[in-house]
Amino acid sequence: MHRVIVIVLITGSLLAAAAILQPTLAAAEPARWRPPVGSADPATRFDPPPLPWLPGHRGADFAAGPGGEVRSAGAGTVVFADDLAGRGVVSVDHPNGLRTTYEPVEPSVEPGQTVAAGQAIGGLAPGHASCPAEACLHLGLKRGPVYLDPMLLFGAGRARLLPRP
Repeated sequence: MHRVIVIVLITGSLLAAAAILQPTLAAAEPARWRPPVGSADPATRFDPPPLPWLPGHRGADFAAGPGGEVRSAGAGTVVFADDLAGRGVVSVDHPNGLRTTYEPVEPSVEPGQTVAAGQAIGGLAPGHASCPAEACLHLGLKRGPVYLDPMLLFGAGRARLLPRP
């Protein structure tokens, strides 16, 4: 009797975690998402901290030439396009509840503007600290307050099980 209850509880927890992740993984349809610069081969990978308030790398960095075109990874609405802490940042909300963030970027879009997947949103500026190259685009991905591996958008990356809300 106790074994059945344990299995049901474990299965229920896994189903709840899968339900949280399902919209994120379903969003990673390659036809809907495009690399924001040249390729989807990151120079620095997503390396989140074990606890939300600790330091970590909450995105992926893509090496590219300074001044190069930065494109929206997916269709959505620009919600931020300005300087933030001395760096140009563009954030795009997508219809599936995801938000992508691009930095350092010299924005060519404005908040409220609708963008298509692959549409130019600015030019790459030099100066991203975790970049091993002359210039890198830092791509962040969030669902609500939770950072996700942006490589999931391109069919790669690591999924994390989240606690049940």
